[in-house]
Amino acid sequence: MHYVVHKPRIGLFIDTQNLYHSARDLMERTVNFETLLNVARADRELVHAIAYTVEKENEGTARPFIYKLSALGYKVRRMNLTLHHVAEGGRPIYEGNWDMGMVADMFRLIDHLDVIVLGSGDGDFTDIVEVLQERGKRVEVIAFREHTAQKLVDAADRFTHLPDIDGALMPARLRPTRSEDEAGK
Repeated sequence: MHYVVHKPRIGLFIDTQNLYHSARDLMERTVNFETLLNVARADRELVHAIAYTVEKENEGTARPFIYKLSALGYKVRRMNLTLHHVAEGGRPIYEGNWDMGMVADMFRLIDHLDVIVLGSGDGDFTDIVEVLQERGKRVEVIAFREHTAQKLVDAADRFTHLPDIDGALMPARLRPTRSEDEAGK
């Protein structure tokens, strides 16, 4: 008698803004999204990898990043930032939030996944983590511990501190020394 063992089917849902700002603020680095994809996939069957991005309308600075994510195999979902309000001094405050879109995608794919891997530390995802688990799904969170809500860590079946993953952060950019900086003037 032969037994067929299927690899767990996974979906990877990446809140790029959450991980980007955590990496920048905590470590002055950027996330290696290729490593993140490979680690999440491991010895499992990747069904979907979706990266959620926000960008200012008519601003092309995000295009190379979006192209790279697509080339790595992510489906990229994009949202334009919208003006939320103008702060004192006339500084515009923008907002762009993919939380509900991510939750909707997780729920759309629920019947096709065994494991949901969430790349975000946002505690707003705790409720969907619990709903997915109630429906028999395993939920893993990969994020920065310092910027992850404790309730999300507690709810997840597995939490991975992103900097603990070899190669998960891009090498730090070398800053010119003061003498190199002055020589360039």
